[in-house]
Amino acid sequence: MSSSEKSIQLAAGDAELTITPANGCRISSLRIGGTELLRQGERYGCFPMVPWCGRIEHGQFRNGGAVQQMPLNSPPHAIHGTGRDTAWRIARAGESEAAFTYDLVEPWPYSGRVTQTFQLTEDSLTLALGVETYDSSFPAQAGWHPWFLRSLGEGKSEVSIDFAAAWQEERGDDHLPTGRRIPPLPGPWDDCFGMPDGVDVTLTWPGQLELKVASRAGWAVIYDEQAEAVCVEPQSGPPNGLNTLPHLVTPVEPLEIATTWTWQRL
Repeated sequence: MSSSEKSIQLAAGDAELTITPANGCRISSLRIGGTELLRQGERYGCFPMVPWCGRIEHGQFRNGGAVQQMPLNSPPHAIHGTGRDTAWRIARAGESEAAFTYDLVEPWPYSGRVTQTFQLTEDSLTLALGVETYDSSFPAQAGWHPWFLRSLGEGKSEVSIDFAAAWQEERGDDHLPTGRRIPPLPGPWDDCFGMPDGVDVTLTWPGQLELKVASRAGWAVIYDEQAEAVCVEPQSGPPNGLNTLPHLVTPVEPLEIATTWTWQRL
């Protein structure tokens, strides 16, 4: 087994984190006091969304006069970037922190490098993503897609999701934002919310654990339409943002985003 294929384990206090670089550098396990918080399976855990988040309309986006086409991996759209399908290299791995990189390659049409770092303490996890280029500038997004278990054990209470958003992106029949901002609606959700003061979402498993997802980024997608898990996805822009709200990565201005999860026992 090569170094890129093995899992990396981090530990701090009774928190244990497992990262799988070969499977999109995703978190495959987060255990607190022996209790697993993330849905298990090679498609789940928590994966990075990069160099875009959510869906791109028909897989197409513009960069200046060039129209680029991404594979339609969620027809009729492209979804969640290419980083989750890529083997990442281990840059460093310590007892409670690690860093990984991969170089942007086809089908993404621009050269660049993505870095993801992990810092674990006994009561928090900080994740950071950076996208940089030394060549052509391009629009990009970054964020995370965690699958938190709805219940932490058989017969246990289901999680509640608490947040205050400034607005909700109205979702069209094609699952893309229509461009209208509406007052936040009650769930169930597969929706993007604007949080201009920063993402601040609290997950509570009654009698067990409270976990807060925070980020200086101003957007979060909340998804709770599946029985097994719920998703709280901090990201640098809304779905289809490569077209509607592009962040340009240039040789002098990378894209950087971070999120911190903090938890306490109840």
